[in-house]
Amino acid sequence: METVLRDLCDGTAAEWNVQVVAANDRGETTRERCGEVNVVRAAAWGQAASVPLCPSLPFELWRHRADCVVLHEPNPIAGTALFLHTPAPRLVVWHHSDLVRPWWAPATYGRLQRALYRRAECVIVSSPPLAAESGLVRHARRVAVIPFGIELERYEHVDSASRARADAALAAVPGPRVLFVGRLVYYKGLEVLLNAMSRCGGSLVIVGEGPRDGALRSLVAEKGLGGRVLFAGRVADADLPAFYQACDAFVLPSTLRTEAFGVVQIEAMAAGRPVVSTNLPTGVPWVNQDGVSGLVVTPGDAEALGAALGRLLEDSALRQRLGEGARRRAQALFSRERMVATFKSVIDAVVHTPELLDGRFAASDAAPIHYGKSGEVL
Repeated sequence: METVLRDLCDGTAAEWNVQVVAANDRGETTRERCGEVNVVRAAAWGQAASVPLCPSLPFELWRHRADCVVLHEPNPIAGTALFLHTPAPRLVVWHHSDLVRPWWAPATYGRLQRALYRRAECVIVSSPPLAAESGLVRHARRVAVIPFGIELERYEHVDSASRARADAALAAVPGPRVLFVGRLVYYKGLEVLLNAMSRCGGSLVIVGEGPRDGALRSLVAEKGLGGRVLFAGRVADADLPAFYQACDAFVLPSTLRTEAFGVVQIEAMAAGRPVVSTNLPTGVPWVNQDGVSGLVVTPGDAEALGAALGRLLEDSALRQRLGEGARRRAQALFSRERMVATFKSVIDAVVHTPELLDGRFAASDAAPIHYGKSGEVL
């Protein structure tokens, strides 16, 4: 969410007066100018159920008059503040994912979310499946699909120094190698992935940190995978593209719909690497098309995941074909420039031609980008 917000703000600030209000990670409120964007970070006094406790954030939101407010959800503190008072005549909600945890959230904050989604001029989602499957998005009057986008060039070409550092780090495990990038958290399916690796050849490189680190290392030892699994930890952002280039395939084994899109899939696809992901009821299997940019398997099925990884790692021709399809799909749909331009067109319509919104956006067709059955742009 933070990366998308940064790119949207940077991409529109030359033409708009952009103000950002967000939670700080410490107990003080700061104000700064980031490029052309004014940023307020409201003091946070800890967290409760992963929600920052920011009592001043509502007041910071309310003091900024605007033509349009864009709320990135889920965001309980900001959402509650805007439910009570919206300091703009127009409200747009960018729905990133449904609330899954804690168990009581859908029955409490979820009720307020539904009211906000009904009130909003438009609800934005990152994929057609999210528009179709989300119980919250169904309450929207109008829905626009804007796929997430990244700076594709970073992943297409890497400098020799970054590649050398990646190669040196990965020399600890033999090839062919499959890469995972992400937080080591409950919904990423890493236990399933390690079980899958015991069923196929090759090596696994895990980039990222998180609370499951210790348990995952214990599972690697238990299964005797120590020589085939590398915990690379946190990798510098400048070196991350080289890790994609240095591996042969990418895997996103997530098991829960908390994984709503999987931007890391786009990063791998931009690098020309085939992806193995899971058939979640979200945008994940829409981003990575089975047989086009990679392979898609049932969530939580270690045997199917191992078989898919084995196919890719053993068949260089298949890797090349799917890798080329992945790069083409990334270029067609998932550039940062496309995301920003489409977002700008939606907000311009909301602010300047609200009388035309019903004709342009409809919850049933998830405009403004229309897709064929297989996900291609029409």
